[in-house]
Amino acid sequence: MSNAKRVPLSLEFFPAKNPDVAAKMVGIRKDLSVLQPEFCSVTFGAGGTTQEGTFATLREMVAEGTAAASHLSCIGATKASIAEQLAQLKAMGVKRIVALRGDLPSGYGVGGDFKFGSDLVRFIREETGDYFSVEVAAYPEVHPQAKSPAADLEAFATKAHAGANSAITQYFFNADAYFRFRDDVVAMGVEIPIIPGIMPITNSTQLMRFSDSCGTEIPRWIRLRLQSFGEDTASIKAFGMEVVTDLCERLLKGGAPALHFYTMNQSAPVLALCSCLGLTPVAQPRVLQAAA
Repeated sequence: MSNAKRVPLSLEFFPAKNPDVAAKMVGIRKDLSVLQPEFCSVTFGAGGTTQEGTFATLREMVAEGTAAASHLSCIGATKASIAEQLAQLKAMGVKRIVALRGDLPSGYGVGGDFKFGSDLVRFIREETGDYFSVEVAAYPEVHPQAKSPAADLEAFATKAHAGANSAITQYFFNADAYFRFRDDVVAMGVEIPIIPGIMPITNSTQLMRFSDSCGTEIPRWIRLRLQSFGEDTASIKAFGMEVVTDLCERLLKGGAPALHFYTMNQSAPVLALCSCLGLTPVAQPRVLQAAA
């Protein structure tokens, strides 16, 4: 990438739902490897419901030579089950964990040995020392279940002090929210890097559904513009590219240490964004693919 900016990047995938999609994902990861990501993470379903698919994807990544990171959620889990999963991750060569409280599947009682994400971070350190690099979640627009903004900041600081190496934020479209969150936690003595999570805009209906469920605010002007395009996919993608490119440029100019892309198991949107940002080499990758 001698002709590109040297900004650390990371990518997030979710486990393939069937063998056909898993086969497509091999090509998608190859397309995105041109970005030379610092690591690629794989999500972990509510209550560990995708553990088998998550671990299968991680094994493929490690075999491909990718620095793989496993999401790991603790709500409803026991210390014994988490210890077993940590041992499996070590055995397959994974050295990075995105440690999350997570959500239970519908209909399950809470139970388990962990109440907060900080409990999981602390347990990982007790069990494995410094073997894993541990990322935690951050919510610049406040976690939707937080009692208050102050309580949310305190919960984040507790996770950081429990032994996290860095944090990845929920996606957002308001750069000021990120900068305020960063400054607030620095004032609380938190020194770990806080990496903005970036969501490409390619499908307005999907974006609004995700955002409503996770508490991400879509600024009114963006929401109205997206709605005005109706089913005009090309206009949605062009507008989304402009909005997210501007967001990334402002974040990097303001000192964001890296960018973490929520790929949604697609290569084209992330590659296009990085091209607009000057983060890709001149040579073009092969034909792009997308997996559902």
